[in-house]
Amino acid sequence: APGGEKSTDSTQESAMKKKKKQKKAKGDPKSGQEEESHTCCGCRFPLLFALLQLALGTSVTVLGFLMAGISSSLLVRDTPYWAGIIVCVVALVGFVMLCISYQPDEKTCAQFTVKLLYFLLSALALVACVLAVAFAAHHYLQLTKFTCDTIQESCQCKLDPADPLGRTFVYQDVADCGSLTSLLSLYLLLQMALNLVAALVCLLMCFVVWKHRYQVFYVGVRFQPLTAAQGAGQQV
Repeated sequence: APGGEKSTDSTQESAMKKKKKQKKAKGDPKSGQEEESHTCCGCRFPLLFALLQLALGTSVTVLGFLMAGISSSLLVRDTPYWAGIIVCVVALVGFVMLCISYQPDEKTCAQFTVKLLYFLLSALALVACVLAVAFAAHHYLQLTKFTCDTIQESCQCKLDPADPLGRTFVYQDVADCGSLTSLLSLYLLLQMALNLVAALVCLLMCFVVWKHRYQVFYVGVRFQPLTAAQGAGQQV
């Protein structure tokens, strides 16, 4: 009957409208998965690493200035506050990157620029932290072999005291060589540990940014010989 057909059509239309409303309320599952992939424990995944970079950079910087206060003759390479400052700058750029609304495939120029800057600065911070670890390890190994004497508010150290032509390392403004060597050894060990962790975090962030952009590393797989061989096999 015509009345029955109209009633069934109206019920089908109402059911379709309800399904559309439910889809709108739930949202697209793909977009939800994309949003979940950029979150971790309720916050965006890179935010945790940016906070960790800021904490490590601040620690390295403060420790570097404390080391510079031990003796005025310490070289800049032995007080790697410069590595901590670079890591802090990287963390701040990471916060700026997180403030920009996410859009897939870098559709905004600002997003691409900040992401590229963050990647380059992370690579620079990685190199700086590795250098800081190398300098601290070298100084620590020398310090363990030193024979030091306190002479006129300075600590004079030699690798081989029996060698009159051996190089003498002088630490100015030091009252006690024993306290200097113990405190400086502790600071150098802390610098090695902090800079090593900061280098690993920067390396991981470079990998995350690269993988987010390209998904996989391009290794140059050659498909042409395989397709040619398949075509020859099909012709036979």
